[in-house]
Amino acid sequence: MTALDQALIEETAKKSALLWVRGPQGPARALWHVWHEGAVCLVGRGSDTPGPDADPGRTEQPLVGLGLTDGGTATVTARSKDKGGRLVAWPARVVELRPGTEAWQAATEELKGKRLNAPDSGTLLERWSRDCRVLRLEPAGAPVQAPDRMPDTPQAAPPLPSPATTRRPAPAGLPKLLLRGRRGKRR
Repeated sequence: MTALDQALIEETAKKSALLWVRGPQGPARALWHVWHEGAVCLVGRGSDTPGPDADPGRTEQPLVGLGLTDGGTATVTARSKDKGGRLVAWPARVVELRPGTEAWQAATEELKGKRLNAPDSGTLLERWSRDCRVLRLEPAGAPVQAPDRMPDTPQAAPPLPSPATTRRPAPAGLPKLLLRGRRGKRR
């Protein structure tokens, strides 16, 4: 990997709030992260091994179904901060950090600083050590896509299944109810 490739990976990872991570299983998923000591670090709930799902309160991003295992591989895609389009995609080696290690402590301190709206900020690290996985995605080679190496075919994918729904039409009587409230204020 050239110094330019390394700088491109680092800068896009630092400036982007989300990266799209594709493991050996399933489609890519947008995940929040931090860039720390030469790698992307992320925290999430669940694992790809049988057993109870971690983080029962579902307060962290899901990692289940991506196939991200210690020593495995992933593809990380970052977008351009200015234009919003894909800028770089690179192969990564997955390293799972174990709670209590120096590397886990350093990574989680960085992640804690970027974690927005944590319901338990005082005990966040204890919950992460008990219920979540902390992963490092280390660059493992030259980018497979970069400004001078983009694919010619469309890369769009259908949205993942979700219980979320789109907005439904407003009930027919709602505009009259809203206007009636305004008429009373004008008097």
